[in-house]
Amino acid sequence: MSNYAIFQTGGKQYRVQAGDVIKVEKINADKTVEFDQVLMAGDKIGNPFVSGAKVVAEVIEQKRDDKILVFKKKRRQNYRRTAGHRQYITVLKIKEIKA
Repeated sequence: MSNYAIFQTGGKQYRVQAGDVIKVEKINADKTVEFDQVLMAGDKIGNPFVSGAKVVAEVIEQKRDDKILVFKKKRRQNYRRTAGHRQYITVLKIKEIKA
């Protein structure tokens, strides 16, 4: 049995193993968080979710991600716009996968 899981949060899906450090969209949590929307855990595939499966993670920090630049241009119209964006993220360390 493989020891990884695929879960979803914030409209995105993540493939994790115990000990992984991942960045997800901001979650209002202080110490630990459990994800129960597990799509796949080991060799079990959900329909759409695996019943009883959970991914337990520890919150390392709440911060803002690196800045991305958004640049718009319409050629030959002298139209140029530049904007920046920094997304709020939560850095998680995966503790265990309960299948």
